[in-house]
Amino acid sequence: MARAAGATVYSPELLAARYGSRPFKVALRAGEVLSKLASFGVKVLLDERRGESSERRRARAVELRTIFTRLGPTFVKIGQGLSTRPDLCPAEYLEELAELQDSLPTFPDEEAFACIERELGFTLDSIYSTISPSPIAAASLGQVYKARLKYSGKLVAVKVQRPSIEKAIGLDFYLLRGLGFLINKYVDIVTSDVVALIDEFARRVFQELNYVQEGQNARRFKKLYADKQDVLVPDIFWDYTSAKVLTMEWIEGVKLNQQAVIESQGLKVLDLVNIGIQCSLRQLLEYGYFHADPHPGNILATPEGKLAFLDFGMMSETPEDARVAIIGHVVHLVNRDYEAMARDYYALDFLEPDVDVSPIVPALKNFFDDALNATVSELNFKTIVDGLGAVLYQYPFNVPAYYALILRSLTVLEGLALYADPDFKVLAASYPYFAKRLLTDPNPYLRDALIELVFKDGKFRWNRLENLLVQGRQDREFAAKDALQPVLKLLLGPGGEELRALVVKEAVRVTEAIAIGTLVDSYNAAPSFLKPLISSGNLAEPFKFSETEQEQMMELRDQVFRVWGLLRSSNNFDPSLLQPIVQVLQEPEARVLGSRVAGGVTQRLAARLLQQLLRT
Repeated sequence: MARAAGATVYSPELLAARYGSRPFKVALRAGEVLSKLASFGVKVLLDERRGESSERRRARAVELRTIFTRLGPTFVKIGQGLSTRPDLCPAEYLEELAELQDSLPTFPDEEAFACIERELGFTLDSIYSTISPSPIAAASLGQVYKARLKYSGKLVAVKVQRPSIEKAIGLDFYLLRGLGFLINKYVDIVTSDVVALIDEFARRVFQELNYVQEGQNARRFKKLYADKQDVLVPDIFWDYTSAKVLTMEWIEGVKLNQQAVIESQGLKVLDLVNIGIQCSLRQLLEYGYFHADPHPGNILATPEGKLAFLDFGMMSETPEDARVAIIGHVVHLVNRDYEAMARDYYALDFLEPDVDVSPIVPALKNFFDDALNATVSELNFKTIVDGLGAVLYQYPFNVPAYYALILRSLTVLEGLALYADPDFKVLAASYPYFAKRLLTDPNPYLRDALIELVFKDGKFRWNRLENLLVQGRQDREFAAKDALQPVLKLLLGPGGEELRALVVKEAVRVTEAIAIGTLVDSYNAAPSFLKPLISSGNLAEPFKFSETEQEQMMELRDQVFRVWGLLRSSNNFDPSLLQPIVQVLQEPEARVLGSRVAGGVTQRLAARLLQQLLRT
């Protein structure tokens, strides 16, 4: 911590003081950026008009990578984001921009070694028994050497910061901030505070310049995932870490976009991508602490099939209210409850409490009714972002800064998935986690979301409950006991009268279906000579039900049995785990509820018997 005392911190005021009195330097940099990007754009347009875009695409991709590299770390970060978006960039651009992840130009090794000795206060010979003479990777903010510690013999990665990088990115963010002010003032279609978004991104980038902070981020991340057997986080060697030098455990692995290499090791890329998705969902929605820069250079597949996370410089946090609101938002999307979706934007801090959401509802309906031709799981993340983006532009939304980093993280993640499978759907892969959270999380907001999903329009949707259990069981942390007890506590709680009425009604239907279904099965299994006696000679219609009514009852019974079978066959299911539920059922409210169900069943069966007699 003493070594990190002089680390640079992002401050718009300091940037204004530094560059506000240097208009010539600012104008020079602005001219450099605009001239390079404008020249590239003109060339691409000319290629299109001449019909030469396909044959010149590789050359243009190399040119864009070179431009980003020469413009410096800020634009390298932009290129890294584009390199993981196969839905935005052609394959040639993806391959070239991927070089920006860890194959950037290096700075002199003498400067790097001098920085290590200056920062740590020791000579190289006293720290390492060996160190690579040149970097094994060069990223936007620093370069990495492979070394072996002298005192322990452990292999480590030593990251050394580029010299004078604070000044380079400081000037770029000063320019971007000025552009943000102009957008806020003159571009009406952008309702978000662009300056706030730039400040948030800049703050994260400047935090990446403090390697002690990055080490602390890694330690916190490792603590959260200490019990996850398929996630690997390297250890930090604090005695050899400072604001500009970071020493961490060496990890052997392959980047996730190197599909052929991964599969040659007997691993499946999609399995690793699924690990990454589940891990990211927990980061975003459970722990609220997430890796905001998961490009392929920062996520490796190890030979053991684990997913190793590297580079913890850019991290962010999701507020607790937003975490549950995002899950609820998905439920409302499945239900096509656009009014509830619009109200979610209050909890997500997108809208001020005094904003009327009623005009937003038709816009959501128009987009999602067209998009949801199949199911929600068929949507990709980009479709949702684009559709919601069109809505955001029309209404007074203010996108929080943390949400911009969530979008960046998820779009990068989807880009990694699309490398392995162009038809991959992130939402479909996310269902097991969402199902597990809805079924087991005692949070009142999520309990209400589960009720909305299962009790649609006052009717119990057994098929949805069955689907939730099928999906939830795919999550390793799903526990059947957790899916039962919180529901009963909610049902018998002080605010559960409306739910109790629905449950009583459904329990009567289920009991009738099981009783009638059992009678039908018994009749079908009876010997032929007994059937005339049972049916009074009417073999074709022993029970006076319409064919449709009988099919509905049999289907209901079968659905209930399937749901119970899913619970009972869960990996961690044990009848002794139901003891707490038995205790809940012994409470006075439960006995009253049982009496109401018994009375309803008696009345229903008596009515059914009278109906049979009258039909006869």
